Amino acid sequence: MLYIFFHYLLEIKTKMAAPFKKVNVKTYQKVGEKVTSDTLYWKKLEVPVIKKEYGAISHIDFSPVAPYQLAVTNSTRVQIYSSSSLQLHKTLSRFKEVAYCGSFRNNGRLLVAGGDEGVVRLFDVDNKTILRVFKGHSRAVHVSRFLSSNVHVMSASDDNTVKIWDLPTEQEIVAYTENKDYVRCGVTSQSSQDIVLTGSYDHSVRLFDSRLDKSVMCVDHGAPVESVLMFPHGGLLVSAGGTTVKVWDALAGGKLVTSLSHHHKTVTCLAFCSNYQRLMSGGLDRHVKIYDVASYQVVHTLDYPGAVLSLGVAKDDSLLAVGTVEGLVSLQRRTAEEQTTATKKTKKPVSFRYGLRGKTVVPHKDDYVIAHQRKEKLAQYDKYFKQFEHSKALDAALDNRLRASMPHVTVGVMQELARRGALKSAIAGREGASLKSLLTFIRLNISNPQLMPTLIDVTNIVLDVYGPQIGRSSMLDTAVHHLKATVDKEVSYMMQLLEVIGQLDTLFSASQHVQSTNEMQASMSHDASDQITLQPSVAATEAS
Repeated sequence: MLYIFFHYLLEIKTKMAAPFKKVNVKTYQKVGEKVTSDTLYWKKLEVPVIKKEYGAISHIDFSPVAPYQLAVTNSTRVQIYSSSSLQLHKTLSRFKEVAYCGSFRNNGRLLVAGGDEGVVRLFDVDNKTILRVFKGHSRAVHVSRFLSSNVHVMSASDDNTVKIWDLPTEQEIVAYTENKDYVRCGVTSQSSQDIVLTGSYDHSVRLFDSRLDKSVMCVDHGAPVESVLMFPHGGLLVSAGGTTVKVWDALAGGKLVTSLSHHHKTVTCLAFCSNYQRLMSGGLDRHVKIYDVASYQVVHTLDYPGAVLSLGVAKDDSLLAVGTVEGLVSLQRRTAEEQTTATKKTKKPVSFRYGLRGKTVVPHKDDYVIAHQRKEKLAQYDKYFKQFEHSKALDAALDNRLRASMPHVTVGVMQELARRGALKSAIAGREGASLKSLLTFIRLNISNPQLMPTLIDVTNIVLDVYGPQIGRSSMLDTAVHHLKATVDKEVSYMMQLLEVIGQLDTLFSASQHVQSTNEMQASMSHDASDQITLQPSVAATEAS
């Protein structure tokens, strides 16, 4: 009975005592990249491995079969890299001038490549020997691809021609001369052994059938075409040129499906990934955009240190390769799912007997139940607030890790100090590193619109307290100078934004004026037409 009475008195004392209110830290809405399944998918790419080559990376092609070796075409060679070790495996250097468009056959054992010499070479990848040389172009050959039949090769050249070659006889089957400018890109169909798609600098995208002597479809992209793609079923075509990517419906005679303008510089390359569910485009703006082919919306963006000239993805999405104008190849492997799940620590299961201990006890009717209350853990600044040590509370909020990772918590402590009327006393009396950390925090976060109002008040108090010391301390002078430079830059940005807003308001008001004028003219013409149509009926009435 004494034990129960003691706990009863303790509970009454606890209820009578006023509980300590922790600092109310205001949470702000996060502004940034929206986390989606695509974002998480592409975030699994590892740190890129950078390879420096001899020239601009004009083309990257992955072998269609495992182990998915990749051919990197640059300068006067085609480099074969291993997708497992990311090391150079073989080099095909039988070119006298710059090589272009090294492409694998379906079995990955043969490779065809063009070049500035105007010929197309066929290589045995294993032995690095030349099996065939196709001669017939008069200028540089920028496109060389195998048709799905594996016995024909397509080539396109700066002499404005597209040719189909026969591998066994090394002879030309058909030549197309419809283009009026360089033909710099082309692909072959996976669903047909005779369909070829090319893009030219004369703005045209042409679809050829090797059984016919002219193109079966031609569409105008509106800019020099840098890259083309064809969906596996062959019904949709994709072209890239200028700053736009366009999708065409081949079954509807080349009808434009959509136009994508998400790059601000020339789009140079296209590629499929995720089993043709995603489309990738790279450009000279150093970005690679990833689109959902169902909605053609950008679902993710990858940034690179140089202008993107070529890109390729392994068939199983295990490796992403991007080539730049500066001759750099970025190789990024995807983190294996089994490796990520294996690294997660499994929690040791609790024994059944221990887990049920105390949970099966049912109190009797006359028992007095004492609820177990866990002691609430307070942050370090809350402990100082509880002891009314305001200066130490601000020091705890300015801790390096806290102010760097959660600046809104530090600002929340400042707001609590202002509410208590102790902000000025907490700021006063600082010198050396303590004052420098406060001014550095203000400088780094005063541009944040969510934290700006509180930090402006804190800055005014700092200037009021430490204004007489400016000019006497080199550390204080340097910190104040950096803070002033940050504020001046922010004010400049705001002035520029106000000018833009003023220009937009002028354009909107002008468009509204034009729209209202057009509506007025339309209504006047409508009234006049009503009068004209009514006049005969009035005259007829008077005559009657």
